[in-house]
Amino acid sequence: MFLRQILLSVIGAGAGLIVSAGVFTVLISVGLIPRFAGKMHVAKKVFVLEEMVIFGTLTGSFFSVFGEWGMVGRMVRTHAVFGAATEGVWNFAGTLFQIVFGLFAGIFVGCLALAIAEMLNTIPVFARRIGFRHGLGIAILSVALGKLTGSVIYFTQRVFL
Repeated sequence: MFLRQILLSVIGAGAGLIVSAGVFTVLISVGLIPRFAGKMHVAKKVFVLEEMVIFGTLTGSFFSVFGEWGMVGRMVRTHAVFGAATEGVWNFAGTLFQIVFGLFAGIFVGCLALAIAEMLNTIPVFARRIGFRHGLGIAILSVALGKLTGSVIYFTQRVFL
């Protein structure tokens, strides 16, 4: 039984390393982090940006594996650390955190998708193939707004249940 646990640990750690190496390889090959640094005019701090991406990935991985460690709000509410009257404040703070996190996660995923599409030249090739001359920005904005509308409907109507 002990050897089985060791084998599963080694396989899990190895698979995790392979997946994370693949994700970072895509980020590096697309050049997303240097592009962010250039757009934000902080090219001198590109290494800090890369470290923050790695830190965010490790933090997210940790909380996805050890979810109970991320339940700070539950711990505060069950032990009434700040009193029972602050539950509404904690609910509001949690909702606000989820909104901000979702916004930034969506921005990152959108930038990554556009960087990959730009690297592969899919947008210009697609526009040339269908004879699209003007309004490419409007078409991309329409796709983004359609995805936003679909996400809002999905989560507000609780389609996932």
